[in-house]
Amino acid sequence: MTEQINQTLEFIKNAGVKDIDFGLILGSGLGELADEITEPIKISYNDIPHFPVSTVVGHAGQLVYGELSGKKVLAMQGRFHYYEGHSMQTVTYPVRVMAALGAHSLIVTNACGGVNESFAPGDLMLITDQINFTGDNPLIGANDEKIGPRFPDMSNAYTLEYRETAKKIAEKRQLHLQEGVYMGFSGPTYETPAEIRFARIVGADAVGMSTVPEVIVAVHSGLKVLGISCITNLAAGMQASLNHEEVVETTNRVKAEFKSLVKETLAAL
Repeated sequence: MTEQINQTLEFIKNAGVKDIDFGLILGSGLGELADEITEPIKISYNDIPHFPVSTVVGHAGQLVYGELSGKKVLAMQGRFHYYEGHSMQTVTYPVRVMAALGAHSLIVTNACGGVNESFAPGDLMLITDQINFTGDNPLIGANDEKIGPRFPDMSNAYTLEYRETAKKIAEKRQLHLQEGVYMGFSGPTYETPAEIRFARIVGADAVGMSTVPEVIVAVHSGLKVLGISCITNLAAGMQASLNHEEVVETTNRVKAEFKSLVKETLAAL
């Protein structure tokens, strides 16, 4: 993997990417935030050595490098998913690249289903913790101690200091910001009503098909993490039916609030 990362780094550095402060992973319908990066350098995933291609509607499929809120950032407009057939190592490869570029932090976003019965579509949720229910883990296999420890501590995967900053920004903006635990499933099926009842019992507030492996690798790489979810729908059994069009429609409705929250929080970190 180290050799692959070095080849990727050489390519994107030759394209103009330099050291970064924050990596950004932008989920379904939330990629517009990358359009606000100043003096952007855009690199298609298709062109980057060892990068797969994102196949999900609503994902642009490119890296965007530049400045946002006074910080040097490298943003993923569209992410990779386990359900697309990629290995967990491939899904999380961009996080490895961000860490190798010198990022000290990762901001990860997603569109997800609300399990907490007090949530409503369009709510933003600050992720406080996560449950890995994918049945896999990106750290399975040989471990390179130069990259991270064999047994990383996930006790504080989502950095408390960053969460407190985001809450203060939301309060100042009079933005209703939920908090909760994100539970990652493999997908690509939406969960069944029985699975959602199970998720609620074990402590999940929201469910989705991403984020969990990326955060595991971020912690393994020593990165601080801020996670924000957009609750795009209520989970199975809580509304009549589920579809991806609703996900994109809801994120479009709340994207202005979402972008403001991320930008102002980023400026304050």
